[in-house]
Amino acid sequence: MDEARRGGRRRPGLKLLLFLYASLFLNVFFFCYLVLSRHQPPPGWARSAARDAEAVAAIDCSGHGRAFLARGGLPVCECNACYSGDDCSQLLLDCPADADSEDPLFLEPYWQQHASTSSIVSPGWQCMRSRTMGGDFISAELDRHVRLLHKAAENAITDGKFILFGSEVGELLHALVHALSAVNASSSPACLVASAPHNPFGRRHHECIGIRSNYVKGSLSPATKIIEHVTSPNDPDGLLQQSVLGASAVIHDHAYFWPHYSSIPAPEDEDIMLFTISKISGHAGIRLWWAVIKDQKTYQKAAEYMSLNTMVVSCDVQLRVLKLIRVVISEMGKGGGIFEFGYKTLKTRWSKLHKLVSSSNRFSIQPLLPRYCNYFKKIRDPSPAYAWLKCEMEEDEDCYAVLKKSGIASRSGTLFEANSHYTRLSLVRTEDDFDLLTMRMEALVSKELIASS
Repeated sequence: MDEARRGGRRRPGLKLLLFLYASLFLNVFFFCYLVLSRHQPPPGWARSAARDAEAVAAIDCSGHGRAFLARGGLPVCECNACYSGDDCSQLLLDCPADADSEDPLFLEPYWQQHASTSSIVSPGWQCMRSRTMGGDFISAELDRHVRLLHKAAENAITDGKFILFGSEVGELLHALVHALSAVNASSSPACLVASAPHNPFGRRHHECIGIRSNYVKGSLSPATKIIEHVTSPNDPDGLLQQSVLGASAVIHDHAYFWPHYSSIPAPEDEDIMLFTISKISGHAGIRLWWAVIKDQKTYQKAAEYMSLNTMVVSCDVQLRVLKLIRVVISEMGKGGGIFEFGYKTLKTRWSKLHKLVSSSNRFSIQPLLPRYCNYFKKIRDPSPAYAWLKCEMEEDEDCYAVLKKSGIASRSGTLFEANSHYTRLSLVRTEDDFDLLTMRMEALVSKELIASS
């Protein structure tokens, strides 16, 4: 009887123990659920972001602009130059034609045609680290794809070389001048020199004081350390350039050495070469340059300088550029790639402007001839980014002012260390900009023909 009583007492204790275990298990389970679910995005978050992006992209702004989300999440049209109104439908007749800007907006239609493959949706928690998982500031995948791009475009040899990335060309030039200067810290740094005409952007802090770019070599002291900056194709005239100044070191700027702007006779293999994503894809708002460097010591010195004096290239920029390069590479050889699209657009614009100017005695543009292109495997017509316009009449001493008076905004030849009889016309803007430019040029040429008849 005592044993039965003792057994009867054990049963309630066992039930209580089971209850306590079950309660503990449920508490742990719900605690883990709450903690883990707090760090997981809700299902469908990417679909919501994609819907917003597609809704904005569907607004065509009358074909004269692009939409974006403004304050309050409402779509607003950003109009092309010389267009206004909520839907960019109003043409401003007294607006000057913009032939000054370098933004490659002529490639915008290409990316609109490749919206699904070129768009990215980045979660809000991405890019929380300043370094990659490998401990570097630059993604190894970006480095690899840049090399693949050069190999596919057949414009530069990168095998066995080092690639240094920077947000701006000025950053890379600063680092390269530092690396190429004398090892002795007490000696003065070298300075950059280029042959006129040239675009001085990014180089001003390292130009030789009192020495013009088109200097005579005999006028320099043997102790002067000169680094030649060669831009090929050249900005502003689109000509392929070589080193001519006999400098101790040369930096080759190949920003425009891509099949849509220039023929590619053969892959370049210089010691130092500069490139930028903005001229390849047209994304001037994405700041990314890179230097392809042959010598390891030069690379190490430049990289050390960059790490101490500049900010790293942002993770967001790297992800965006990587996506764009992947699209460019995947579309090559299919007839509808960005190089084919860009080449056809610029060739048509150049041909139209060339024909117009050729009928004038007052104006002329640089002579460019068809050349064999290693990428297209054929002789291609010229398709430069800019027209280097010259006012031939003696009384038109300031060609920039002549065009400005006629409603055309250009870039004066004096800014390129050239004669004021020259001015640069940009051919890389929107179709609206180019149409307005040709309309104003036609008016100028027609006025000349009427006056001479």
